[in-house]
Amino acid sequence: MNNNDEFLPEFCRLRTLFSVVVIAQLLVFLLVLAQPHGNRWWALSLYSLYVQWIALASCLLLCLLRRWLNRLDVLPAATLAGAVIVLVTVLVTESAWRSMGRLDSLSPEHLSFHARAAAMAVIVVGLVMHYFYLQRAWRRQLMAETQARVESLQSRIRPHFLFNSLNTIASMIRSKPERAEEAVEDLAELFRAGLRGGVGDNTLGQELALARDYLRIEGLRLEERLRVKWRVDALPMDAMVPALTLQPLLENAVYHGVEPLVDGGEIIVTGERQGRRLRIAISNPLPGPEGVARQGGMGMAQDNVRQRLELAFPGSAWLHARAADERYTVTLVFPYRTATQGQALG
Repeated sequence: MNNNDEFLPEFCRLRTLFSVVVIAQLLVFLLVLAQPHGNRWWALSLYSLYVQWIALASCLLLCLLRRWLNRLDVLPAATLAGAVIVLVTVLVTESAWRSMGRLDSLSPEHLSFHARAAAMAVIVVGLVMHYFYLQRAWRRQLMAETQARVESLQSRIRPHFLFNSLNTIASMIRSKPERAEEAVEDLAELFRAGLRGGVGDNTLGQELALARDYLRIEGLRLEERLRVKWRVDALPMDAMVPALTLQPLLENAVYHGVEPLVDGGEIIVTGERQGRRLRIAISNPLPGPEGVARQGGMGMAQDNVRQRLELAFPGSAWLHARAADERYTVTLVFPYRTATQGQALG
């Protein structure tokens, strides 16, 4: 998983490389359009070769140095990363000068050529590093807001859920002591995860185990009214996801879909791997004429999960919900990443 507090992005990722290439080419177009005269097609080809060499070589070096640079504070990391880009610019500029057959080193024209290239590099580096800083500040602010929403949501749900669970456990202590003991263990696991506040990452196996703990407790209360069908064997259990991703959605499915129905209903959890992505869907019945639809809470939990997925997988994960055929389905799609590799797997 990506550390959301890191200053520099992953320059080895295909998405990042593509963005760098596109931005570099846009800069080339600006340089060519700024020329008052001359053969613009010839200038476009030369500038493209020159700028793309700088961009790709800088990405390669920053990719190799990223882990070390992200251990530093923001200012030293930005300074050293900028120095790397400027150094690459100087080397590529010197290579370009010599490729034109110019061997008059340290001539005024040679020094002016280097000075213009270095000045443009410094300006671009300043803009890029400022953008990285704003992105990091935005991620930290969003993380803080998301955490506040998690705590607000949990403060609303915990008392109600705890009250029901303890009543259920108390009613089974004499008649079904073994089941009561299992329920206490499941409840302890849920509250251990809750004390973390939804911060950090879990494996998909841990998330599914937590989800099963929660549904077992609700099953003791709702009995045959709650039916659950699991279709998750195709999912890789070592995939990393934000903590408390599935449990709030299942809580919505129970509270809004199963409880309002006199005869209860069936929750279906399906999961599959689609190439480099994982897809998980949670489906529950919609309250019919015999049920009473409940308001509030559902959208807040979904928004919270959606934001945490965006923090964990920027631009490559999403959550969407739809109601069709008397059922409500929430679908999560996110990259398959492991704790050791920290990047999408093919």
